[in-house]
Amino acid sequence: MKISIGCDEAAYELKEAIKKRLEETGHTYVDNGVEAGESALYPDVAVKTCEKVTSGECDRGILVCGTGIGMAMTANKVPGIRAAVCHDPFSTERSILSNDGNVMCMGARVVAPQLALYLLDIWMGLEFKDGPSTEKVERITYYEKQFSK
Repeated sequence: MKISIGCDEAAYELKEAIKKRLEETGHTYVDNGVEAGESALYPDVAVKTCEKVTSGECDRGILVCGTGIGMAMTANKVPGIRAAVCHDPFSTERSILSNDGNVMCMGARVVAPQLALYLLDIWMGLEFKDGPSTEKVERITYYEKQFSK
C-alpha cells in the first residue's frame, strides 16, 4: 500500500517511527511534513495529506499530532475522507471493518510509540468488505454529499 503521512511538530518522532515500520513491512509513503525543527499549522498538513488519498495518489493516510483529534477533525472536512482517532486495538480495527476508514489519526502525547506501531500493524492488515456495515458507510457518503453542496 502507498500511504500519505503527515504530522505537526508534536509528533515528528512518531511519524519517523511509523515511516520506518511502513518500510519494514513493504509499504511506501509520501511524507507531507513536517520535518525536524519545523512548525506548521496542523490543518494545512492534514488537508495536504488527505488530498493525496482522495486523488488516488495514495491508498490511505496517517496523521499524527499531539492528540490526533485536531487532525481527525480537519481530515473529515475533506470530501471522501473517513478519518478516525485510533488509540486502542478495538477502535482501530472497527475504523476499517465497520467504517471503511481511509485515514488513521493518532496522538503522540496519548499513545506510546510501541502501541502506535502495534495499532499501525492492525490497521494496515485490515480491509473493508461488503457486509452489514456497507449500507452505513454508503449513508455517510450520502450525507457528506448533501452537506458539501
